[in-house]
Amino acid sequence: MTTTHHHNYALDLSHELAVKPFFKIGEVAKLVGLKPHVIRYWETEFPSLAPKKSPSGQRIYVKADIEAIVEIKTLLYNERYTISGAKQMLARQKEHTSESPPETERAGVQALASLKECVCELLKLLEQKPTL
Repeated sequence: MTTTHHHNYALDLSHELAVKPFFKIGEVAKLVGLKPHVIRYWETEFPSLAPKKSPSGQRIYVKADIEAIVEIKTLLYNERYTISGAKQMLARQKEHTSESPPETERAGVQALASLKECVCELLKLLEQKPTL
């Protein structure tokens, strides 16, 4: 997939997700370019992919489900992971995001530590300076 084609695909997908909150499996298959049986198989292999079911038993996919499918498809088809390798990668990503604070939070903590260091240095300088 070329960069331009990939960009247009991403725009189309994000537009569809913004317009419609729920999708059936056939709609999802068309959106992401997969066959419905592939998506059903992935549901058995990837615990993170668990769409709700309507009272009639139809799978109902929301934005998070479709994003998970796209991520799995990328790992398997573009990055050439095996099912097992993709599972491990998703588990590591989940572990990493749940353990580490968001990037902005880390930057804030670093900024506060730096500010504290500067204030301590200023206090030391003020203590050393003789009063008038």
